[in-house]
Amino acid sequence: MNYFCVLAVLKARLRYLTPADKGRNIVTDPLGIPKMVKIGNIEIGEFPLLLAPMEDVSDPPFRAVCKAGGADLMYTEFISSEGLIRDAAKSRQKLDIFEYERPIGIQLFGGNVDSMREAAEIASAANPDIIDINYGCPVKAVACKGAGAALLQDIPKMVRMTEEVVKATHLPVTVKTRLGWDEKTKNVPDVAERLQDIGIQALAIHGRTRVQMYKGEADWTLIGEIKNNPRIKIPIFGNGDIDSPEKALLYRQRYGIDGIMIGRASIGYPWVFNEIKHFMATGSHLAPPDLVERVRVTRQHFDFSIRWKGPKLGVFEMRRHYASYFKGIPDFKVYRTRLVEANTPAEVHQILDEIAGEFVEVFSNTCYLGESVNGNQ
Repeated sequence: MNYFCVLAVLKARLRYLTPADKGRNIVTDPLGIPKMVKIGNIEIGEFPLLLAPMEDVSDPPFRAVCKAGGADLMYTEFISSEGLIRDAAKSRQKLDIFEYERPIGIQLFGGNVDSMREAAEIASAANPDIIDINYGCPVKAVACKGAGAALLQDIPKMVRMTEEVVKATHLPVTVKTRLGWDEKTKNVPDVAERLQDIGIQALAIHGRTRVQMYKGEADWTLIGEIKNNPRIKIPIFGNGDIDSPEKALLYRQRYGIDGIMIGRASIGYPWVFNEIKHFMATGSHLAPPDLVERVRVTRQHFDFSIRWKGPKLGVFEMRRHYASYFKGIPDFKVYRTRLVEANTPAEVHQILDEIAGEFVEVFSNTCYLGESVNGNQ
């Protein structure tokens, strides 16, 4: 390689690598340039941050503010395969996706192989970028019907179901699952190889078993082992307990995963994606959103909710988000109660106007403005 070729390579590396890259476990091509993570032919960034599919949370209004907040790939709420094939209105509505959301995946769950195959065909017709299968939901209402994390107790059926979904769609198929059913059956390493072999294009793993639900601390050890398994060629995304930029970077370095899926930390805090990206790129923190920004995004989320769901349901379902949007503001309980009790869009807007007017000066003088996502300096 002559001098000019070497110089060109060095310039390319400087263009792609930031000072904060030093010491990271970064996947690069032969020239040392970080590789783009791809699901099928879909590029989702050097180290993508994914919005986890969350029931009753990851609807279009919520996804809109997370996309603006920096999410690289998003998924719908999980959709019942039985509901889709029976044309249930609630299941059909969850198929609504918008161009600005791309890339966007539709997540399906179910316990019947034939129903899942048919649901995949229906979901594909909605024109998402990805079809995702949920093998991780731990709640009884899902698992007791043989769906979600229940499939971790029947790997042959999981494999058959996945294979049928892969055959039923022209789109890349991804899977979200857990470590296993319980401590004695952490079978996700075997699951990863078998599902890759039948054609899935990426795997997201939550670092808990089904029995753990969301208790205790997520263990990413097996996630890292899967990523470092030479047989595994598909992207591996870690999920569970990422609630700060520091932790995101630490887990990237420690486990070598291709990206991170973020769930609960994004509820009421869609800024988490850009905060993590900024910290990884620079080693410094973005200033947290001030009260004006919090009110603005809450209002944006609320207005979309009203447009998409109608005034009655939009007002009602937005109530679950207020506590998170205004978490940490002193003496806010009265306003939070009023927001939850408001019954019309006009009432909610009036209360948000009052919050912006009354709290902006107090809020700007508190130490909260200097805190990161998890409250650390």
